[in-house]
Amino acid sequence: MPRVLSVTRSAVAIAHGAATIVNAIALGEGAAFGVDLWTKAEVGITDEPSIVLGEISSDPAESTLLIEKTVLRVLRKFGVEKQFGAKVRTTSNIPIARGLKSSSAAANAVALASVAALAKELDDFAVINIGVDAAFDAKVTVTGAFDDSCASYFGGVVITDNINRRLLRRSVLPEDLKVLFHVPSKKAYTGETDVNRLAMIKPFVKTAFEEAWKGNFWMALTLNGTVYSSALDYDNSVATDALSAGALAAGLCGKGPAVTAVVPDEKLDSVKAALQQHEGEVLQARFNQEKATVV
Repeated sequence: MPRVLSVTRSAVAIAHGAATIVNAIALGEGAAFGVDLWTKAEVGITDEPSIVLGEISSDPAESTLLIEKTVLRVLRKFGVEKQFGAKVRTTSNIPIARGLKSSSAAANAVALASVAALAKELDDFAVINIGVDAAFDAKVTVTGAFDDSCASYFGGVVITDNINRRLLRRSVLPEDLKVLFHVPSKKAYTGETDVNRLAMIKPFVKTAFEEAWKGNFWMALTLNGTVYSSALDYDNSVATDALSAGALAAGLCGKGPAVTAVVPDEKLDSVKAALQQHEGEVLQARFNQEKATVV
């Protein structure tokens, strides 16, 4: 029988999803933007020291290690790991292991809810860094995904130095664009990415980053997607078909296999039809400008 833990106090938090503009794996610097996909975390504090039971209700077969590592880091942050444990359940509409920042959103939501359930307070970057550290602990990241975590937590466009964990710039996005994701059924886990194969693309990723820095986000997204698709042996035809159908930008999201397309309203139907010609699911989202929050 599964172990039953008695919850003494609880909190719920929501963090939103994100999409890649420039993947930081090759360069150590990255850019990403928030989308209104979401992950909700319910954290209940128990009197079982250091025991964390996690459940991913939207994908029960997935590992809960990231959830557990995140909560343990929060407990240790406040020196209460020998007093308390936790019971955690996450729910999400972000497909896991497709490059859509499911790990960053989950870590942000779990960290935020854990702090609130303990009736404590931390500043935004302390919460984000707990999630980034936990992602390293759980081996679900190569760079720590600080760019993805900031885009998930703050919304808007973020440009970051992932190595030094610095948010370099944040911008607000226009309201008249939509985001389409082409999501294949096959999963790809970031921790399994062969980083050595990405060394050769660093100069091209640097060009994409420079374009993002100038504010040319959609050019950067498309260039980044083309370069990483080549390095990781993905077929780039999903992105090129989206561009042909009227997308402003299209390219691999994260380490894939999902593809992001940024689309003006009047081209939404034609781009969606182009993506539906390929095997997989098509998700529609809006930009997110809102911070992660306790609800």
